[in-house]
Amino acid sequence: MSEQSRVALITGGNRGLGRSTAQHLVARGVDVVITYRSNAAEADAAVSALTAQGRRAAALRLDVGQIGSFDAFAEDLRRVLAEQWGRTDLDFLVNNAGIGSYAPFADTTEKDFDELLNVHFKGVFFLTQKLLPLIVDGGRIVNLSTGLTRFVGAPTAAYASMKGAIEVLTRYLAQELGGRGITVNAVAPGPTGTDFGGGGLRDDEQMRARLAANTALGRVGEPDDIGGAIASLLTGENSWITGQRIEVSGGTRL
Repeated sequence: MSEQSRVALITGGNRGLGRSTAQHLVARGVDVVITYRSNAAEADAAVSALTAQGRRAAALRLDVGQIGSFDAFAEDLRRVLAEQWGRTDLDFLVNNAGIGSYAPFADTTEKDFDELLNVHFKGVFFLTQKLLPLIVDGGRIVNLSTGLTRFVGAPTAAYASMKGAIEVLTRYLAQELGGRGITVNAVAPGPTGTDFGGGGLRDDEQMRARLAANTALGRVGEPDDIGGAIASLLTGENSWITGQRIEVSGGTRL
């Protein structure tokens, strides 16, 4: 890794799992660039909280479902890296940004399918491709998947299918980028209490209790459970782990 301050890019880092990941990385001495889709005030608040922890942070707007915006985003990222860090590259990429969609297979529209495809798979594919020249040799990439690729839960056939594609992509990236010493892994959260998909897992106590009964550790996850795992995978002594799907679910449906 670079001897300079390490820098991570976290898509969707203004809230939920992305924000928790940023907080854990900052606590481990890593500076961060987070992206947000629309809520600039929320992103500014996240940056203020991160810098209050004693590290540098920045926020950039990005809609990962808008593939045509990636050239401009890459230029914005290069500018911020140069201005704030005096760098032309970064150490870590966390493909976290996402949207929730709950619909039975029979009711999923082509519009809904295409939106999920662009955000959760096509966007990850081409954003990673676009940013690959910026990732240092020996860097690390983490893609967010879901426990729903292993077990069937809510009616999320389209969403889970996109995440299944991410897990396959992760293995191919690990193989193709291994020559540069870049590790690529997928973290698959189980039920976690965030505002994702309307916030039911955060706010609905009956739902939380029902899902907790299916976990070995007897509760649903919290953002810090996932953010800490991602940060550990990026910054810990994990350089020999690559091409893996790592489920962080408290032992859901073992």
